[in-house]
Amino acid sequence: MKAIVWQGTNKVGVETVPDPTLLLPTDAIVRITSTAICGSDLHLLDGFIPSMEKGDILGHEFMGEVVEVGREVTKLKVGDRVVVPFNISCGVCDHCVRGHYSACDNSNPNHRMAEALYGGTSGGGIYGYSHMYGGYAGGQAQYVRVPFADVSGFRIESDLKDEQVLFLTDIFPTGYQAALQCDIVPGRDVVAVFGAGPVGQFAIRSAYLLGAAHVIAIDRFPERLAMAEAAGAQAINYEQEDVLVALREATGGRGPDHVIDAVGMEAHGHGPGAVMDRAQQKMRLTFDRITALRWAILSCAKGGTVSLPGVYGGLVDKMPMGAAFAKGLTFRMGQTHTHKHVYPLLSRIEAGQIDPSFVITHRASLDQAPDLYKTFRDKHDGCIKVVLNPWA
Repeated sequence: MKAIVWQGTNKVGVETVPDPTLLLPTDAIVRITSTAICGSDLHLLDGFIPSMEKGDILGHEFMGEVVEVGREVTKLKVGDRVVVPFNISCGVCDHCVRGHYSACDNSNPNHRMAEALYGGTSGGGIYGYSHMYGGYAGGQAQYVRVPFADVSGFRIESDLKDEQVLFLTDIFPTGYQAALQCDIVPGRDVVAVFGAGPVGQFAIRSAYLLGAAHVIAIDRFPERLAMAEAAGAQAINYEQEDVLVALREATGGRGPDHVIDAVGMEAHGHGPGAVMDRAQQKMRLTFDRITALRWAILSCAKGGTVSLPGVYGGLVDKMPMGAAFAKGLTFRMGQTHTHKHVYPLLSRIEAGQIDPSFVITHRASLDQAPDLYKTFRDKHDGCIKVVLNPWA
């Protein structure tokens, strides 16, 4: 089959690789009909997530048709159309039972690698996202093996198009959980979203779905800010305005009640901290540039929430913890518990409350993906979200 593989820092390619096979009786094989490039894939392209190996198949946003099931799979059958969450969960460990699916204890066979980096803790496995997260083959391919298929295969029984449901695998639940973590008071609270990329766009719309009175989007790319404005958000271009002053002015001097950092470890920005972050990251002294996180803390209102769907990879410094402490801020973060959000959000799509395909700007084949990885990373050609057809 064809697949997009990691070939080294700043290099991905399309190669012919062996088709996946059933390894365990709880597995299924899915023929992928649609897949996507995610912003967090760029951390792999740029070499900031350790334990990638040449030939690793990328991709964690995908859906398709079940073509084979293991003998212990009871909830899926051949022919079922399914979306598959990016995080792999067993469904029976204590964390999964509590609904903390991304913290699964049983889905990461390489948990000791993550524990060594993160100080004795490990999340669950993730498709196509390094050996530290299990070494699973990803879904930017024509077929994929789905472990724990009864837990991770969510049937789509309506006639909704792939593009309307594909993002239930990651960015829609991720943006939604980011807004949900804010405990928004309907009709009153103001939410600021740093980063108007795909996750930020869904965080903006999710904040409104949850009743936010006003949402403010912060970015530097006009096409992203225009997409945010189309959802009703106020746009701030941080290259044209002092973002902290602009946020105070937009909220009567109080600051937004909640701030979502939908940027993560490769934030751009300005000021001494941003310069030091970039220098340290270039020398591989740190994984993370945290300008957006600093601005989130400094702008948030007293007693507010800083919600972090953006991915961070390691130790950070120059973080204004004194300001966070003085304000009494609440931090909520982590990989998305995708499984518990899929069907509630599918219901919103079916009810016409949102059509997630709004975020797509580029459609392509697998063969075009290597160039589009760089187009997406470099924000060229108005690229916000890329969807790939593995069979084009």
